Amino acid sequence: MPDRPTAARVRDRDLEVRLARTPGELEAASALRYRVFFDEFKAQGDALCRLARRDVDGYDQACDHLVVLDCARVVGTYRLLRRSVAMRRGGFYSVQEFDLAPLLAQPGELLELGRSCIDPAYRTGGAMALLWQGIARYVFAHDVTAMFGCASFPGTDPAGLRDALGYLHAHHLAPPELRPRALPERRVEMRCDSPPAAIALPPLLKGYLRLGGFVGDGAVVDAAFNTTDVCIVVKTSLMPERYRRHYARQQPEELIAA
Repeated sequence: MPDRPTAARVRDRDLEVRLARTPGELEAASALRYRVFFDEFKAQGDALCRLARRDVDGYDQACDHLVVLDCARVVGTYRLLRRSVAMRRGGFYSVQEFDLAPLLAQPGELLELGRSCIDPAYRTGGAMALLWQGIARYVFAHDVTAMFGCASFPGTDPAGLRDALGYLHAHHLAPPELRPRALPERRVEMRCDSPPAAIALPPLLKGYLRLGGFVGDGAVVDAAFNTTDVCIVVKTSLMPERYRRHYARQQPEELIAA
């Protein structure tokens, strides 16, 4: 299990968000991931995942796992991996798709976000808002300077995503000093000649952009998960002040021992 000096706990009516504490909670999170990624969104995965009906990989043991609980039931989850842990435990998941060199050259603690999913019955906003609050408290607790991770569009046809990718490249491209790049052998071009001024985006991706997030250069098709991925970067010092004030005001008393 990774180091877990602190965890974020927030309550909203019957829901609670905090770090998973027990093997049973980790098992429930991986089962939820399987139902969402494999059953709902038609990921492929390997034979062991399909046999066990669990979404697991070699990074899980190095990560903290944020979970939303309705009583004892896991109804949402997010996987968190800090640089200080990743460098001891085999690196970041995103290096399979993106060159992170500019980001890794930044000083301070980095946080990779991944495997975000919510039970379909809880997708009315409250569970996702709690996950964001939990992440914010985790960021404050560990003095994270930048967050990043793969954000996904459903499907593996980049041509059908031309306008969305072009919009992101034209309006939200990360500055060079923060800009991940898709690996050359997997790169899908995002730039288009006439990008739209606005476009519908997946809710999670819109959430990152509202926090001041940027995208890296180039997308990647992930056939195993039936998605097309972009790399998102959020530098915490560049977050809109209203979000920083909101989370900083609530943060100190919400931290608990994990």
